[in-house]
Amino acid sequence: MQKQKLLINGERLMKELERFADYGRTENNGVTRLSLSEEDRRVRDYFRSCCEELGMSVKVDDMGCMYATLEGTENKPPILIGSHLDTVKKGGRFDGVLGVVTGLEVVRTLVENNIKPKIPITIVNFTNEEGARFEPSMMASGVLSGKFDKSVMLQKKDAEGTSFGEALKAIGYEGEVDNRLKEATAFLELHIEQGPILEKEALTIGVVECVVGMCCYEIEVTGESDHAGTTPMNMRKDALFATNNLINEIRQHLGSLDEELVFTIGRVNVYPSIHTVIPNKVIFTLEARHKDMEIVNSVKDFIHGLPQFAENEGCEIQTTKLWERDTVWFEPEICELFEQSAHSLGYTHKRMVSGAGHDAQFIASYVPTAMLFVPSINGKSHCEVELTSWEDCEKGVNVILDTVLSLLSK
Repeated sequence: MQKQKLLINGERLMKELERFADYGRTENNGVTRLSLSEEDRRVRDYFRSCCEELGMSVKVDDMGCMYATLEGTENKPPILIGSHLDTVKKGGRFDGVLGVVTGLEVVRTLVENNIKPKIPITIVNFTNEEGARFEPSMMASGVLSGKFDKSVMLQKKDAEGTSFGEALKAIGYEGEVDNRLKEATAFLELHIEQGPILEKEALTIGVVECVVGMCCYEIEVTGESDHAGTTPMNMRKDALFATNNLINEIRQHLGSLDEELVFTIGRVNVYPSIHTVIPNKVIFTLEARHKDMEIVNSVKDFIHGLPQFAENEGCEIQTTKLWERDTVWFEPEICELFEQSAHSLGYTHKRMVSGAGHDAQFIASYVPTAMLFVPSINGKSHCEVELTSWEDCEKGVNVILDTVLSLLSK
């Protein structure tokens, strides 16, 4: 006879998620809790109190990341569970916080069932994942993994001119460099999908194999300004018309490369932006994302060839790379454990990729890491209507708990 699975308390999980949402809740039931704000300080204090009530020790590192640890019976690197507590302006109740509350619920379940873990369990809250107040996003995990320079990050300023370092001291969460995450047995991050795929396919669990690679370019089209009423059409060097031709060519070519390739022209600036003047310059961004870096490289090759584009209305084209990242693949063994847990719990699931960035992609550079997605209703996120059903949240946490138990039994 098969042993009954240990499950979390779904009602308690729901109440806790709503309790965390009270710190920065908006009129439309979203959340504004910018990194290192007063709302962030208060939710951190609450998170600390929840952990200490469970007998966990709480440490803070020099970037403000919080680590709450349930002691293990053996002196081994901890199993890490978590995400982030900061939000964008008028964000949702699930992005980031679900991963942190997952850790709380897993530990509560272990404690109430008198399970003393062999390996320590640590819940982590990474600072400034969103980058909504201080750019860039994933700032703290970027410093921890050596991707960003701490001295540069501390000087990053918000719209009011307050630096990250000043704000960190102001809320009382500047800890010690010795408290940084250095090693772990595994890092497990549960997150909402922030996209429509799981809901569209009527699936509950997404086992995330990777965070896709990407490239982002700025493209500048330069023509000549002339009078809009007196310059014949065949004598113009209209930068906006040239850009329109260029965008059509971009969409046609990139759209035929691979069906999983996604690309976006997210920002377009037209100069001088006067209705009586022919535009002499257009600057726009083009980013593309795919898990296969050969596809990303094909996009880059195409972009590098745009200055030779023939149908350019007599205008010049210049391309500048803004940034790029390689695909980050997660730990295969943990992905397999996720799949096994989802299957044993009877939850529908699939392997998938993440188009969005997460702290896990940086932490994966030195800790065995994997991510799990649960559905986002209508694919909505980073907005007040962001929603994931309580049932799906519960199932996602159950998969994390079951995976933790599997890791503890090894």
